[in-house]
Amino acid sequence: MSSAAPFPLGVRLAAALWLALFVGTYWPTYGPANFLHVCDVAVILTCVGLMRGSSLLLSGQALASLVVDLAWDLDLLWRAVTGRHLVGGTEYMWDARYPLAIRLLSCFHVFWPLLLLWALRRVGYDRRALPVQTVLTAVLLVASYFVLPGANINFARANPFTGTPWGPPPVHLALSLIGLVVLIYWPTHRVLNHFFPRSEVERLEPR
Repeated sequence: MSSAAPFPLGVRLAAALWLALFVGTYWPTYGPANFLHVCDVAVILTCVGLMRGSSLLLSGQALASLVVDLAWDLDLLWRAVTGRHLVGGTEYMWDARYPLAIRLLSCFHVFWPLLLLWALRRVGYDRRALPVQTVLTAVLLVASYFVLPGANINFARANPFTGTPWGPPPVHLALSLIGLVVLIYWPTHRVLNHFFPRSEVERLEPR
């Protein structure tokens, strides 16, 4: 593997600064449980991936973020235009209990997909991301069920469409994970695997 860092020093420093700002503001504002959200974990791991030049970390967060961030963007726009949420997840953006400046930081969802696509053009897509991200999501879903039940983190207790669970807790969690993998992760994996080069780690693996 090349010893040269895949990302310029400026990008790595920006990632470190954003990570410090993100954790330093979100933790006291929303509490530590907020970091169970798949999208917030994706921010942390993306920043680490940029600093380390890790195609595996960046590829996994692309699976977790590309479609979900676009859904977040659409829900925010829908709420601004119609006064109602389309799928939910952006309710806190309209909650005046939180400082406006902190809420505006969540607009990272708008440019995060572009950042990840740019990063994958440099480091390639790592196909191991699908099983790794699936396991990580399963852990986050289970943890979300037990932490702050009323918050419904990651929709671990009730689905975003009807606000009700898809059966008993084990069934709901299993169906939630299967839905994410089948409807979001797997299609995104296929697209990224088709349009992006393989990661250098995979290219160097013996056949």
